[in-house]
Amino acid sequence: MKCVIIAAGRGSRLAARAASKPLYPVNGRPLIEWVIGAAARAGLKDFLVVTGHARDRLERYLERLSHGKDISISCVFNEEWEKENGLSVSKARGLAGDTFVLSMSDHIFDPGILVRLVAQPIASDEVILAVDYEVRNNPWVDAEDVTRVLAEDGNIVGVGKGLEAYNAFDTGIFLCTSAIFRALEESRKNGDSTLTGGIRVLAKKGKARVMDIDGGFWLDVDDEKAVERADKLLALKR
Repeated sequence: MKCVIIAAGRGSRLAARAASKPLYPVNGRPLIEWVIGAAARAGLKDFLVVTGHARDRLERYLERLSHGKDISISCVFNEEWEKENGLSVSKARGLAGDTFVLSMSDHIFDPGILVRLVAQPIASDEVILAVDYEVRNNPWVDAEDVTRVLAEDGNIVGVGKGLEAYNAFDTGIFLCTSAIFRALEESRKNGDSTLTGGIRVLAKKGKARVMDIDGGFWLDVDDEKAVERADKLLALKR
């Protein structure tokens, strides 16, 4: 199974400190290396990275990272990297396979989450999102910025950053089928080119499920405060 990692954006909130956000050092290692390392420990060895901003620097680094390791890293360029993230996901169409893991380059997570996620049974027209039900006083989450999820009976019924009624957080870790690409196309035709828009399309059809991470750790490293949180948590995990 391939692991698709979205690494195209500029990361404006860290841009003053990093020419390439995926290469921003956190606890001694670039962000994207934490993501690839966690996925590799979960048993995934084949990676497709969608690049955009500062692509040359990132692609050179990824080429070096794969040398001497039992992993394969290929890249696809999103020339519309300044636009919504759903366009980056769509770049994996025809390259990711029928079923694949989707992750963000700035989300650090427990490999155990992926081990459980890839073991989930999934129909050919579904997606499964790993969610965190710890929504009250979660010390590792920026509650104002995180994408919120309303889940009922294991299905997504609402998702978005401005969602008022919610019971879970979107961890940015998905088990996808090729149905996500059709959903993204439908959402884009309706004026929404975000990944969340594609998930909403599938949710309306009852095809977007959730998996509880059940206490597993994850971090969205989006700004300097998140970097500090990541440094603290990863130091504890060592």
